[in-house]
Amino acid sequence: MVQGERPKHLLLSRFRASGRAVLVATMSFWEGVDVPGWALRLVVLDKIPFAPPSDPVVAARCDAIDKNGGNGFTQYSVPSAAMTLKQGFGRLIRTQRDAGIVAILDKRIVRKGYGRALLSGLPPARRVRTPAELRAFWEVIALERRALAPSPPAGASARVEDPPGALEGPPVS
Repeated sequence: MVQGERPKHLLLSRFRASGRAVLVATMSFWEGVDVPGWALRLVVLDKIPFAPPSDPVVAARCDAIDKNGGNGFTQYSVPSAAMTLKQGFGRLIRTQRDAGIVAILDKRIVRKGYGRALLSGLPPARRVRTPAELRAFWEVIALERRALAPSPPAGASARVEDPPGALEGPPVS
């Protein structure tokens, strides 16, 4: 199922119920989306969510700041992106028992001076940079999940597994 083919609430309902689904969505899923628990354990942000500078409202606000001797980018665009980034991060952690990984793939977050401001606005979280650190963190999450899982009824067997290949893929930079 692809965004746009079905209503948002149906996509979310099926995503929550599956527990093993992948949901690829646009900015419209950054607000008003609540998926607590293990169904959501990874949020991937491909780029820093800067508003388009060509947007008339953004352009007008940045121009006004620039005309008054300020810097529209650092005083408007960066704080606005920080708020949106925090909302994206908030999709993952909805309850005290939630855990997971937020992957920010935009290298500007560590290479540009404004990246520190963006990261400082996020909730406290452990930062990992290598595949080994990521694997170790994921193993801790999986162990905590197993510890919190309800016990199966007497005589039943249960096994909690991570999806195949969950930790495989390109190196984390």
